[in-house]
Amino acid sequence: MSSALAEVLAAAAAGRFPAPDGTTTILPQPNPRDAGVLAFTAHSVVFTDEDPDWVRETLAAMDCDALAATMNPRFLAAFMERTGRRTDTIDLMTVATPLSGELPLPLREIEDQDHPRVAYARKRRDDVRVWTTDGGLLALGRGLAGRWEVSVEVDEDVRHRGLGRQLAVAARHLVPADAVLWAQQSPGNARSVRTFQAAGYKAVASEVLFFAP
Repeated sequence: MSSALAEVLAAAAAGRFPAPDGTTTILPQPNPRDAGVLAFTAHSVVFTDEDPDWVRETLAAMDCDALAATMNPRFLAAFMERTGRRTDTIDLMTVATPLSGELPLPLREIEDQDHPRVAYARKRRDDVRVWTTDGGLLALGRGLAGRWEVSVEVDEDVRHRGLGRQLAVAARHLVPADAVLWAQQSPGNARSVRTFQAAGYKAVASEVLFFAP
């Protein structure tokens, strides 16, 4: 990772966060695919190729607490209207360090790049690899600003048995030893939040990603 946003993410992963001074940093997009907002404690980062003056003027017009302006639904809606992009949700952004040793469960890698789950992941990440196990699936790839990201899925009929946590831990064994691993969870999905916390992932910020149409 070499962009200004990548440097912000690397620092946050190491526990060095932007100053909690109530301001917003505006950075260029790390690539044409990724635009969005990161909200740390009392400091936000907006990454977009739109005019920075437009961002600041739009935020200033928000009739809300300045600390919450970048995640205000009206700002997010204005962002989407101006750029033609869309978003899915505001996520909790979490990070974990790599692990060594044996995997906590057996995994089988999907080699077919046209597999529906692989094809879906490739829309938002590069270098995608997907593994399956009985009742679950793990997808790993390079997402925002080149960071390593993981997502897991667990079949409904095998939930509440710790499989999600095992998959989240397994991903920490699969990421390169010199990297960190990121995962995003919808805050309302308490089950997913608990799963990743139990697997050693720490919360660092909230994020919204805007996707090109």
